[in-house]
Order: sequence, then structure tokens, then C-alpha cells
Amino acid sequence: MHRANLAELPCSLARSLQILGERWTPLVLRDVCFGWNRFDEIHDHLGIARNILKARLDTLLEHEMVERHRYQQRPDRYEYLPTDKARDFVPVLMAMVAWGDRWTARDGPPVLFSHRTCGHDTVARVLCSACWAPLASGDVDFRPGPGLSHPRATQAN
Repeated sequence: MHRANLAELPCSLARSLQILGERWTPLVLRDVCFGWNRFDEIHDHLGIARNILKARLDTLLEHEMVERHRYQQRPDRYEYLPTDKARDFVPVLMAMVAWGDRWTARDGPPVLFSHRTCGHDTVARVLCSACWAPLASGDVDFRPGPGLSHPRATQAN
């Protein structure tokens, strides 16, 4: 089966999915960003096949979402640390968790996030960067931006 290269589409969502859209990738990235940094730790935490984990980590390395650092020699062992690019994705992960908590968590959220600054539990929200009002699908319009090279591409967003 041939898979389209989403990176070629003039759509930031499609290009993001080219990097982060494989089934296990967001979970691997979540683990790395929240402190499971060694291959065996991630493997044990997720129960993912080793070859799949290696492939997902290789993708994250290729796209500079994680850095690999050796922590042991003979045999060489590595840990995977999040980059700024990965840490910028954490709010997206939190937004996905908030959606999952609302629509799939029958018994309530399995994990709560606590804001270190104020100490309160928090849920991710998407806000307007100008007026700070919450955003929902009916509140947003879109128009071509400077990175759009083909007028029909607005249909893909």
C-alpha cells in the first residue's frame, strides 16, 4: 500500500502528521518529555515492540525532536532527551489528553496535570493569542497565509 508523503502538502497539520502521526509516536514523545528517557524504560512503560520503538525514536531523532546521549559504555547505552522542538509539542499532547478525558475516559481522567507555578490541577485550553478568549471550531475563520503557494491548498486545512 502506497502512503502519501504528507510533508509535500501545503498544510502545517499534514506536515506535522508526517512526523508525529504514526500510532506510537505521540506516546513515545510523551514518555520522553515526562521523564522516561532510556530505551528500556520507554519499552517497559508502553509495552511497545522494540523494533517499533526504535523506528519511532529514529523518526524523532531525524526530525530533531529528541537528542540521543550515551550514559554507559561497554555496552553503549543511550538516553533520549527532549529538544525545545519536542517541549513545544507538550501543549498539543495535553490538548489531546483533555479531549480524550472528555470523550473517552468513562471513569474520569486517568492522569491529572498540576501547574507547578500555582499548584492547581489544570486542563489544556486553546486561547486566542490576542484577546485570550477560548477558541472553538465555530469561532475561527482561515485565509491564505504567506506560506501558501497554491490557492486550492486552503481546502486541505
